[in-house]
Amino acid sequence: MQGSKQGQAPQASLNGQDLRIGIVQARFNPDITCRLADACQAELQRLGVAEKHIRLVTVPGALEVALALNALAESEDYDALVALGCIIRGETYHFELVANESGAAVTRLSLDHQIPIANAILTVENEAQAWARAEDKGRDAARVAVEMANLMEELQ
Repeated sequence: MQGSKQGQAPQASLNGQDLRIGIVQARFNPDITCRLADACQAELQRLGVAEKHIRLVTVPGALEVALALNALAESEDYDALVALGCIIRGETYHFELVANESGAAVTRLSLDHQIPIANAILTVENEAQAWARAEDKGRDAARVAVEMANLMEELQ
């Protein structure tokens, strides 16, 4: 983090030059999750993460994201991870179950493994909201992963 002037937040370090990032993408709602993944990977590269240091794996849906994140975290090959998915509200309680459980699992894995995990599993009311958020959330996830990887390195 860079120093700050009074009344201003410090600048985040968004240099991904020496970082290794793992991405887990749910395939459910594939057009949207592919948009998330494309935006995330492009932003990681723009921030200096080498393409060869970005690994993308896919899983069936949001509930499976955590298991793949766990495997990547246990490998200790990554400085940060990214969770990508899209959960669109339906007519049943399933939306709440998937949204709550996938979010809790991502947070728990991050804390258990002491690795930053940017959670960009969209939870939206409809497909239009998902499309409106996909690209920005993909880029945001990349920036969060890089910033938090650099912060954790600084704090250790």
